[in-house]
Amino acid sequence: MSQYERDYQDPSEAPGFEPGDEIPSNVSANPTFYDVIDQALATRRGFMAGGLAVMATGLFGNVLGGKAAMASSSALMGFKPIPVSMDDTVVVPEGYRWQVLGAWGEPILGEMPAYNPDNTAAHQAQQVGQHHDGMHYFPIEGSSEDGLLVLNHEYVEPRMLHAGKYAGMAMKTHDVLIADSKRDDDEVLKEIHAHGISVYRTRKGANGWEVVADPLNRRITGATPMEIAGPVRGSTHVRTKYSPDGTRTRGTLNNCAHGVTPWNTYMSAEENWAGYFVNQDKVDQKPDLPREHARYGVPSGERSRYGWELAASGADDFARFNASATGADATQDYRNEPNTFGWMIEVDPFDPNSTPVKRTHLGRFAHEGVVFAKAEAGKPIVCYSGDDARFEYIYKFVSAANYEPGVTKGDILDSGTLYAARFNADGTGEWLALAPGQNRLTPENGFGDLADILVNTRAAADTAGATKMDRPEWGAVDPVTGEVYFTLTNNTRRSLTQVDAANPRAENAFGSIIRWEEGEADIFTWDMFVLAGTQRQSKTFTNAALSDDSIFACPDGLWFDDAARLWIQTDMGDIGPDYSGALKSFGMNAMLCADPKTGEIRRFLTGPWGQEVTGVVTTPDGKSMFVNFQHPGAHASDAQFAAGDYGSSFPDGAGKVARSGTIVITREDGGVIGA
Repeated sequence: MSQYERDYQDPSEAPGFEPGDEIPSNVSANPTFYDVIDQALATRRGFMAGGLAVMATGLFGNVLGGKAAMASSSALMGFKPIPVSMDDTVVVPEGYRWQVLGAWGEPILGEMPAYNPDNTAAHQAQQVGQHHDGMHYFPIEGSSEDGLLVLNHEYVEPRMLHAGKYAGMAMKTHDVLIADSKRDDDEVLKEIHAHGISVYRTRKGANGWEVVADPLNRRITGATPMEIAGPVRGSTHVRTKYSPDGTRTRGTLNNCAHGVTPWNTYMSAEENWAGYFVNQDKVDQKPDLPREHARYGVPSGERSRYGWELAASGADDFARFNASATGADATQDYRNEPNTFGWMIEVDPFDPNSTPVKRTHLGRFAHEGVVFAKAEAGKPIVCYSGDDARFEYIYKFVSAANYEPGVTKGDILDSGTLYAARFNADGTGEWLALAPGQNRLTPENGFGDLADILVNTRAAADTAGATKMDRPEWGAVDPVTGEVYFTLTNNTRRSLTQVDAANPRAENAFGSIIRWEEGEADIFTWDMFVLAGTQRQSKTFTNAALSDDSIFACPDGLWFDDAARLWIQTDMGDIGPDYSGALKSFGMNAMLCADPKTGEIRRFLTGPWGQEVTGVVTTPDGKSMFVNFQHPGAHASDAQFAAGDYGSSFPDGAGKVARSGTIVITREDGGVIGA
């Protein structure tokens, strides 16, 4: 299994690979999470008391099919589950309704330019960005009908972004126009502006929720000036031509999930950022990448993912994406520019003039997001983050200072200890400190100081001996028990060399949700909340299989509401109506609701063709729920695009460019969502 992606010379051709995914780069000998599970299976022990029963035949096997489906016993969930859907629309339970709010291109500031396929870069800088992801609703004066919606934009699909200009061309989802090895400046700048974060006021009126023009509205993009804070600030790792003293950088990219601090600010994650750069340095005609580039998958080919460094003007704003050593030292070029990405970004949504801050003590990797444990006065701040790439790690940060309500600000995240998780086969786990002199992180092993460890967080976790996980993505903390939940989106347990007539599928793409409870002295205990899959290939911690009302695959987004309902969102890739692969039985990507006490799960929502359901939050009263759909229609082929078929009719109808967007869900009786 651990060699699965390497069976392909081009990892992007592997099943389940999506545009924007990182190229696997963990070549350490650390055990994978499946090695740990194999050990547990071999010892025939359960993961935790009352936890998942061990199946001697393997993690996924026919024995699972003999278990009854879950009973409908949860008092938390009062809605009737919906069936699997293959339709190009949004489906919600009986008694619920939905509306679109803030689709990509919706104007929120400045001249408020309306969306159209020919919008310029200047227009995009005043509009909601593309490919919505994590988000949060910040109430204004405690209101559940008036607040700021803050959301991330993970990546862009150039053919949709430039749909007016690219009309009639056979363009794949990741294609861009390059002429004479150059790209159009305005195209590049529009793509940069479509990244980042949108902040806009939204208010509930007589006709539902609407976007409101307001001085607090803001776009933070791939070009917005940022502060670098924490132990990496000023270090040699982040000194560039733009910031010779290593204190600032420009922009935030590939913003995936998010976090909300106990002091009411927004945290945005930089996930698969490495592909935005290119390093063409060579020695003996072979790539010569420093550790902080190679371990993160910075490309060494002809161009970066979108070729931004090829902008025709050669302006510094674009040249920075060439991370090759072209100057006399690091302050004369952008060899260190990639080191200024891969962080968690803190934004004050109520101060549109504030400078976003990259909090470097939370580590540098493909952050999916960050989730905070309940903050208690007089105790340290604790938060968790997953590195969303195959065979990467789960991390925890514990602040050095204690939390003081009304006093503590973001700088508490600049000092403390970052840990990586090691999961043991007996259901226990250890947090391994990534700090100078601990867990072999010494100059002799290549780690000179704390800044060196943090810039090379992945390499530090390799050295410390963390457990390689299977795409750890969103985390959530149960507001009642304090247990931490994390999605492990998919796995590829069987390699191509192991395929035979009885085992024809080379990967198992169903995924799982793991959880743990913190103990003393950096020890925790863990179990599996659910192994996703079909009725035959799934299991919850109660030893029951999923039913027709609850089967799902590839869990990604995860969030607890105040009543401790666990909302689960899926990302099976760019699934379209004609999909015939292993995930066909799950239909379109969906959102489900789970009761963490009983293990019952019910399907609550399905989305349109080609999208990923990602990002969920409610108003404080729980009566309005915001949900994002990312990249609808992304499954459309180049021939479909050339013919004016955008793969999905969401949100504007057939024949219109498919756009990522937010929907708002309410109950017809005005009640609490899910209850």
